[in-house]
Amino acid sequence: MPLIRPSTDADMAAVTGIYRHHVLHGTGTFEVDPPSLADMQARRAEVLARGLPYLVLQLEGEVTGFAYCNWFKPRPAYRFSAEDSLYLAPDCAGRGLGRQLLTELMAQAERAGVRKLIAVIGDSNNHASIGAHAACGFTHTGVLGSCGWKFDRWLDVVLMQCALGDGDHSAPQIPKD
Repeated sequence: MPLIRPSTDADMAAVTGIYRHHVLHGTGTFEVDPPSLADMQARRAEVLARGLPYLVLQLEGEVTGFAYCNWFKPRPAYRFSAEDSLYLAPDCAGRGLGRQLLTELMAQAERAGVRKLIAVIGDSNNHASIGAHAACGFTHTGVLGSCGWKFDRWLDVVLMQCALGDGDHSAPQIPKD
């Protein structure tokens, strides 16, 4: 039975290893040089500092996936719209684990005040990610054709979105200074 839980500092070596595999062998990320453990720790710290979730998926005591969301863009007006990121160890694909991890990320993002979750999926042939997002209620909003170059070929970006909670039907809770 998979365990989905908030990440800890101790998880980051495994998270870095999973992401490294996707950078070197996959088209779901357009990074071409794997970030270091320190880079990944800094990225996680930024997410957590914004009060957003950074989760891991654990199978039999081993971290085999991770997911987080961060502001869609860095300007403050975007703070209610977040982009999700989700990666699994290669031997975990096709088992519904990505959908489970994304479902929990969506729930925690909503509790954190996110109203719109946006998927920016590398490679229009990334059927696993597109399928997991669609299964979780994301709708297709567009394709940015041939905007990335990796592994000596042009890659598309698929855009999907999902409203969380009240979505745009009410004003968000904005703290008074």
